[in-house]
Amino acid sequence: MKLVVLVLEDEPDVREALERDLEPLAAHVRVEPAQDVPDARAVIAEVAADGDLLAVVLADHRLPGTSGVDFLVELAGAEETAHVATVLVTGQADQADTIRAVNEAGLDHYVAKPWDAEELRRVVREQLTDVVERTRVDPLPYLSVLDQVRAMELVRRRSG
Repeated sequence: MKLVVLVLEDEPDVREALERDLEPLAAHVRVEPAQDVPDARAVIAEVAADGDLLAVVLADHRLPGTSGVDFLVELAGAEETAHVATVLVTGQADQADTIRAVNEAGLDHYVAKPWDAEELRRVVREQLTDVVERTRVDPLPYLSVLDQVRAMELVRRRSG
């Protein structure tokens, strides 16, 4: 089973930059791009069919059709995706959108564009670790992509 990070971004250059910045995690994490919400839903169905675990969604807010915040609210409200860590990666969400993402979608993190690649990877590692802990997935196969200190504590707790 692979942990999956879904990158929901309509701008091809930005989506590719996010994927490129996540490349160092790709040995143990499946990074899946989506250009809009219908595409993201198809990716989620494919991930489930493959037996992998959707762990983190990085979503832009301004998308054609359904907004990123609306999609994150949808994920938070569905039992099969309630465990997913959500990160809004945007430069265009206003305060009301951001508050709604926090209050209704349980937003886990906000990353402003333009982002720092190291910071993005740190945020994704933290969120992956949260999901591994929440879902009780064995952290050992994923140690290289998790927050090392917290992951080792999870391993100790499991074996203790």
